Amino acid sequence: MIFPERLAIASKNRHKLRELGRICADWPVAWITVENHSGPWPDLEEPHDSYRENALAKAREVAAALGVPAVADDSGIEVDALDGGPGPRSARFAGTDATDAENLAKLIETIAATEPVRRTARYRCVGAIAWPEGASLAAEGVCEGSLVPLPRGPGGFGYDPVFVPDGSTRTMAELTDEEKDAISHRGRAFRALQALLAAG
Repeated sequence: MIFPERLAIASKNRHKLRELGRICADWPVAWITVENHSGPWPDLEEPHDSYRENALAKAREVAAALGVPAVADDSGIEVDALDGGPGPRSARFAGTDATDAENLAKLIETIAATEPVRRTARYRCVGAIAWPEGASLAAEGVCEGSLVPLPRGPGGFGYDPVFVPDGSTRTMAELTDEEKDAISHRGRAFRALQALLAAG
């Protein structure tokens, strides 16, 4: 595989688009996003029980719809006290149409009675690329950490205000963009995907 000339990002999430724009800034491609594409854009679902299947499904759908290769990711938070949940259902933890704030509030409520030593968790992400002809690649990234009971920090999105990565005393939402991208699950997944592409 080699880097395509044009590459679509299979997401309508503005936070994710901005984050991937930073992480993949040095990819030698012209990016197509829902924000700069004038035609129709598919509504993407995440029906599967694994990050990999969801990421590949979204990438394949956009690649087929636009006729160019597409990247996508699926990610989530895995809380050990919740037996690894909510996992791939992280975006719907508080319900099908839940907002980030509602999901965060439910997680805070769910772990409130959990003693601090048992609040270990991790972020996991699978980044995928698919070509209209059917080829695909995927790579995974993980960021280990723990949860705090009260949100801290103005940055990030999703569960970032309560997730403290290992080796830090700050939540993901308290880190600068550069600090977060260097250690985040999404940063690690897409750097691994970049390496796969660069290796040919």
